[in-house]
Amino acid sequence: MVTSDRIFHGGAIASLVLLIAWLIAWEMVIAPLHPGGSLLVAKALPLLIPLRGVVRRDIYTLQWSAMVILLYFIEGVVRAWSDTAPLSRMMAYGEIALVCVFFACALLYLRPYKKAAKRIAKELLDKVKVSHD
Repeated sequence: MVTSDRIFHGGAIASLVLLIAWLIAWEMVIAPLHPGGSLLVAKALPLLIPLRGVVRRDIYTLQWSAMVILLYFIEGVVRAWSDTAPLSRMMAYGEIALVCVFFACALLYLRPYKKAAKRIAKELLDKVKVSHD
């Protein structure tokens, strides 16, 4: 049986890898700003930084990467709104979708850990209150 944490973790990995490939294909082959590709392909490089931590289920990496990925959401929205080439707009919509999948999967994967951390913090606070009484 596949548990939800495996699904969300797999979704986060898949969407991050697909987003990296999507951005490279977009700026090198499908709809580059200049023929033969553009330096905008470098925007995919920062996504390689959290990839290892996401694969290893590192909670801290998943937390900060879920926030950093929102920069790509902003870029996708701006490009979808402002690009005049229909193919480039389609790629921007794809970027937005992949970012949303990663963000949702990361948050849903992290939810049980956040609940556990809140429970532990409450228990510690209760112990401190009891020891001071």
